Amino acid sequence: MKDFNPFISDLTKAHQNVSECPPPEMVITFFNDLLGLLFPEFAFNRFTNEGAIQKQLGHCKTKLRTILDDNKGCVKNGISGLEDSFFEQLPYIRELLLQDIDAIFDGDPAAKSKAEVIRTYPGFYAMAAHRIAHELLNLRVNVIPRIISEYAHRQTGIDIHPGAEIGDHFCIDHGTGVVIGETAKIGSHIKLYQGVTLGGLSVNKEDARKKRHPTIEDNVVIYAGATILGGDTVIGKGSIIGGNVWLTKSVPANSKIYYQAKMSNSKGETDTIIFK
Repeated sequence: MKDFNPFISDLTKAHQNVSECPPPEMVITFFNDLLGLLFPEFAFNRFTNEGAIQKQLGHCKTKLRTILDDNKGCVKNGISGLEDSFFEQLPYIRELLLQDIDAIFDGDPAAKSKAEVIRTYPGFYAMAAHRIAHELLNLRVNVIPRIISEYAHRQTGIDIHPGAEIGDHFCIDHGTGVVIGETAKIGSHIKLYQGVTLGGLSVNKEDARKKRHPTIEDNVVIYAGATILGGDTVIGKGSIIGGNVWLTKSVPANSKIYYQAKMSNSKGETDTIIFK
């Protein structure tokens, strides 16, 4: 029989030295409770009077404080009163999400109601997680925002880093395979389809503090499978990016960029990016 003493010793050290951050289930419970408060479509129990709403707000705030108090490694510089600062932003977060719901409903003929968007659309769920995680990150909370964003990633197939800056009226249609990197800056009234990547050209660790992901200006539509890379890449306002386009350079406002297949009996088929 193998000697398990070294194995037991290694496990003991791992448990002793684990960073002071909460188990994911604790954070996910907080997120689900908060989402059910903001949007009763997700709530197991409905709160039908103001007193019940106030009580649930207090419950969620206490849960966040408990998470932070018991896991001080998740808060940089020992911020006090952080839960109050976060909850003061809830009206703003909910307003942004209501605008996202409008954008999804208006942008998808298949959506029969806004309640359907809230209950069933992965793009809305991913954005709810992102808006909450992004605000926590703005308050210099560590790890917890990533737990929330990665939970939403597992649920929806949409991967949005909590550091990404996303404006109002943001619509992700279908959504599977969408990736939005940490330093992406996205304007207002943007629509993304499935498989879009807003990524970085570099994966070098020394570039971690640099802007590595693209900027998308207002009123841009990006179709399925498009890949846009690089921190210096800017997609000008009002542009349309076609499906499966690969971009590493900026394009001016009101551009239309797409692949056009050129057929030739002698040379075969080639793909070309067309600027229009």
